[in-house]
Amino acid sequence: MQDDVRIGVFICDCGSNIAGVLNMEELLQWSRTLKGVVLADEGKWTCSVDYIEKMKQLIEEHKLNRVVVAACTPRTHEPLFKRTVKEAGLNPHLLEFVSIREQSSWVHMNEPEEATEKAKDLISMGVAKARLLEEGEEIRLPVGSRCIVIGGGVAGINSAIQLGEQGFDVTLIEKKDRLGGILRGLHSIHHNGFRTEPEHLVEGLISRLNELQNVEVITGATIEEVDGYIGNYTVTVKSGNSSRTIKGDTIIVATGMEEIKPEGLFLYGESSRVMTQLELEEALKNGRMPEFQNVVIINCVNSRNDERGCCNIGCHVAIKNALELKERNPQASIYILYRDLTVVNRESASVQKARLKGIRFIRFHEKEYPHVASQNGHIKVTVHDLILNDSIELMADLLILTAPFMGSGDVEQLRGKLKVSASGDNFLQEAHVKLNPLDFPSDGLYLAGCARSPKNTKESIEEAIGASMRASIPMNRGYIETEGIVAKIDLENCNKCGLCYKRCPFNAIKTDSEKYPHVIEALCKGCGLCAADCPKYCISIVHFSEEQIMAQIESALEREPEKKIIGFVCHWCALGGVDMAGVSRLQYPTNSRLIRVMCSARVSLRMIEKAFELGAGGVLVAGCEFPTCHYIEGNYAAEKRLKRAKTMLRKRGYDPDRLWHLWCSAADGPKFASKMKEMSEKLGLK
Repeated sequence: MQDDVRIGVFICDCGSNIAGVLNMEELLQWSRTLKGVVLADEGKWTCSVDYIEKMKQLIEEHKLNRVVVAACTPRTHEPLFKRTVKEAGLNPHLLEFVSIREQSSWVHMNEPEEATEKAKDLISMGVAKARLLEEGEEIRLPVGSRCIVIGGGVAGINSAIQLGEQGFDVTLIEKKDRLGGILRGLHSIHHNGFRTEPEHLVEGLISRLNELQNVEVITGATIEEVDGYIGNYTVTVKSGNSSRTIKGDTIIVATGMEEIKPEGLFLYGESSRVMTQLELEEALKNGRMPEFQNVVIINCVNSRNDERGCCNIGCHVAIKNALELKERNPQASIYILYRDLTVVNRESASVQKARLKGIRFIRFHEKEYPHVASQNGHIKVTVHDLILNDSIELMADLLILTAPFMGSGDVEQLRGKLKVSASGDNFLQEAHVKLNPLDFPSDGLYLAGCARSPKNTKESIEEAIGASMRASIPMNRGYIETEGIVAKIDLENCNKCGLCYKRCPFNAIKTDSEKYPHVIEALCKGCGLCAADCPKYCISIVHFSEEQIMAQIESALEREPEKKIIGFVCHWCALGGVDMAGVSRLQYPTNSRLIRVMCSARVSLRMIEKAFELGAGGVLVAGCEFPTCHYIEGNYAAEKRLKRAKTMLRKRGYDPDRLWHLWCSAADGPKFASKMKEMSEKLGLK
């Protein structure tokens, strides 16, 4: 088959972004010497409409059956070129994309000769992989018009309304006996610029919901099991003493949030006059407020620290409730102690309003939180005013703590049933904070509202609308096409050990009556964890097979291997960090040769050993920052495998200290560049 390979290499100038640093003529001449290459062409802007048409013509004219594009990052432009080769009559999986802009010209702009040599290697690696590419299949799955919404707060209700009004069948599941979520316990909110009673807002939404004949509401229900995939979800629900099964094509998760009680802080739990913002809301609503004359509010209690970041809504809530207390008792002295005020748009006007009403704001240093003590039945608060640079003592008969939030308590169990990720505070993690903020990695699963992070009412409603629109796309279309990067199992060599189906993050591998595994392609995401774990190496990942990656390693280390670092980087966050380093023009040593994998869990012990066997100066495995991972737990699996890899390397006579790892976010360009500098320096590869 390889004898019939006809590869075309298309190298982009990207204006001067690439051609301004790299020697394009050298790259063209180099590409033409590579095995299987029958055409190498240069384009000023290969992504332009004109060049796309030219590329199609060249593919047909030269009878190309493999295409390598050397340009920018595959994270942005690979889909465009996949469509191009498909329109030219080729299977889109016969394209290999090489990043010579983010990985060479931008990050080595002061070393054009070395940058050109690196680009030669990157193109060689792409061609080596392209020779082994095989046709993949796009998987089309039918999708019906039924959606299951989990969570009956403001986000869940609005999601159900939006979908129901579009004509979709919706089942709304709520664990409590009535809908409304956290809004039921609030005294007042500011919604669309007006002060609103939450109860009226909730009842109005429920009234709209009840008018929809195609929406079923189940309250007092718990999720026992979730099975299936987009177009074929099955959710088992227990309500009372009975269980029932609900069918759905898509699922929206809107499980809300709850307050983290500040146990052991600022006399909370010791004095009835110390309460959280939510407890204050309930007291105001139920008419159980104690008399007060002096009120102190402390913001950022147990937040913005090493455990968690800003709670997003605390400053706004503190000011709103301070104004409410001032309205009830205009003579009261009210102080808001804060680190920073995080307010936007209309909220900034409330700060000015509070000041005019006589509410005092005292800023304290993040390392000098107020001290609270009990004194003669009152509460003594000592705070160092950062503006005045002086300590102030305040006597309070009411102390309000602005505490952080966490995702719903049942998320821990639900995340396992849905096969999705969550933070340490039980907030569910989206597929990508910028690219797919309302989607989970698995197709057909969406999230909205405070299930993702703390939000005000307006933001929760907006996200609910967004999530319902996302869910409506495949239901309106009637099908979904997946990329086809999935696992394939060679049963001839399988020893039925069971590791693949036991460890698959998506339950995409099942066994038959004889315990032979088979892949449910609709569920498989192609992370490669199973392939790397397989002791017989009988599992292959389409477009990221062991053979293809090994070919890249060999190509990268053909010249001066001892000076090079082989880096395996996950497509999502680690490659995002690489790209960000490029965009930011962060300069680091030219010795890295990066190999893209969909997940760090794809990197097998055999790949790592191969790199050292061929003389690599160092090996880096880079994946998503904990606790997030596009594939739920891929980085955790990779971390465990790296520990085994070090033991293996030591036994084989290699230095395990030359195997490094990096966990970073897609925005962590500086972290990646710093790691490459540190690795080069400590391994003596400069």
